[in-house]
Amino acid sequence: MKAEKQMKLGYLMKRFIPYFGKYKHILVFDLLCASLTTVCELVFPMLVRYITDMGINNMAGLTVGIILKIGLFYLVLRILDSAANFYMADTGHVMGAKIETDMRRDLFDHLERLSYSYYSEHKVGQIMARITSDLFDITEFAHHCPEEFFIAALKIIVSFIILCGVNIPLTLIIFASLPLIFVFVKFFNTRMRWAFKKQRDQIGEINSQVEDSLLGIRVVKSFANEDMEKEKFKEGNHRFLAAKKLGYFYMAGFQTSNRAFEGLMYLAVVVAGAIFMIRGKITPADLTAYLLYVSTLLATLRTIIQFTEQFQRGMTGIERFLEIMDAPADIIEAEDARELKNVCGNITFDNVSFRYHDDNNEVLSHISLNIKKGDSIALVGPSGGGKTTLCNLIPRFYDVTDGRILIDGIDIKSVTLKSLRNSIGMVQQDVYLFSGTVYENIAYGLPSASREDVIKAAKLAGAHEFISLLDNGYNTYVGERGVKLSGGQKQRISIARVFLKNPPILILDEATSALDNESERMVQESLEKLAKGRTVFTIAHRLTTIRNADVILVLTENGIEEQGTHEELIAKGGLYSNLYSMYSSL
Repeated sequence: MKAEKQMKLGYLMKRFIPYFGKYKHILVFDLLCASLTTVCELVFPMLVRYITDMGINNMAGLTVGIILKIGLFYLVLRILDSAANFYMADTGHVMGAKIETDMRRDLFDHLERLSYSYYSEHKVGQIMARITSDLFDITEFAHHCPEEFFIAALKIIVSFIILCGVNIPLTLIIFASLPLIFVFVKFFNTRMRWAFKKQRDQIGEINSQVEDSLLGIRVVKSFANEDMEKEKFKEGNHRFLAAKKLGYFYMAGFQTSNRAFEGLMYLAVVVAGAIFMIRGKITPADLTAYLLYVSTLLATLRTIIQFTEQFQRGMTGIERFLEIMDAPADIIEAEDARELKNVCGNITFDNVSFRYHDDNNEVLSHISLNIKKGDSIALVGPSGGGKTTLCNLIPRFYDVTDGRILIDGIDIKSVTLKSLRNSIGMVQQDVYLFSGTVYENIAYGLPSASREDVIKAAKLAGAHEFISLLDNGYNTYVGERGVKLSGGQKQRISIARVFLKNPPILILDEATSALDNESERMVQESLEKLAKGRTVFTIAHRLTTIRNADVILVLTENGIEEQGTHEELIAKGGLYSNLYSMYSSL
């Protein structure tokens, strides 16, 4: 158990405390209100002690007027206590909710900065758990953590001072057990936090499994594998239950040990206090005050015990939050990065090599290319040759391991990511449409575009006709991931999105390979319109679609095996010629 790495408590708090900065005025007033409620609790035993002492030693002096004054004084305190408690319960909780909102915003901002490699190594369900449920407990934690510990410290210190003024030996006997209690608290807290983190991890796994199953529901049903999916979910659900059982085991041990200490403290007060009273070291009134103060202390300890579960859940949420926040962004923009403007589309690969950080094998090795404005470059070859990787290097989805890439003679690492990626349009095989309307999905290419521009882009992409036939036209809801549209329709909407963006550089990654012949024909016509006047990279398995490319690159594990026009490569009779012959014979 302890072999698993945990972030140190001090580090977690150091990273979390700055979130209070914006709300320090609320926090300070919240703690002042907490002080006020604490004073109200601590004054009551002293009032009881005074009345009891007067009743035993000076009954004649205990008049109705004195009692009414004491009652009025305490009533005023309770009114102030109620007002302070309302502020703590209302504004204090709002402060916690605002901190939770700020943390979720920072987490999402950081997720947007992380590169492709992070998402290829982490499950979306786990990420979703961290940005949603993991931060739910932050509201209670951010509010109650400073408040509860401040109140507890105040009560312990003030009670200790007051009780020492009454009887030092009895006070020391009572407070001698506190260090032992703190030892048990630390022991169980460590284990509870570990158990709660296991729960968070497992609920993330459940989210991932559910997401995987529901997004692939058509595959599940087509193979009649509902029972298999139910079994997978059952296993994950049972692992989550096991993690919860472990957490409750440690929590029960924690609560039981503290109840035992609570009983011992009462026993110590009654036995030791009675002995001191018999020997004349303490008065009955003092003993009554002791019992009330001990009751107050134990109530405080019970509150802390109840809060401990919330505390550990909050710390676990902060830890999982920081695990993502501490994940480095592989693609970092230079401090002096400039805007890439007036792009023509001349692209140079200068001795470029690339390998993934978790793989020692180079995907691309010493690639050098000079591509002129308006050139059409086709990339073909067997899977694993690096075609998609080469294209992903241009918008800096990954950074080159060696060498450099230049656009119009400017190193892409010296320009802002936004201006670089705004200059590049991508149409991929796996089209992603957002949950929303057709109009919103096209306008995603240029959010500032007018409705006329959106419709013009749809017409250029050959999408306007089928969109007009939809029930609500451009306002038709496409469903999650565009499930209400056919493959060809989704592809033409994605092409319209790029038309609207109007980039000088275009990357087509097997944009028609998943379509039927009729859809492919229509989409291919749209792509030909889109490609005019742009520098175009086309990745294609259907070799007939790239016959007119200015340059065809044949990429294999050995790098660029062949390079030339369609006619030149066919005449050469090499790898491309063999691939084309194989495709043509199908």
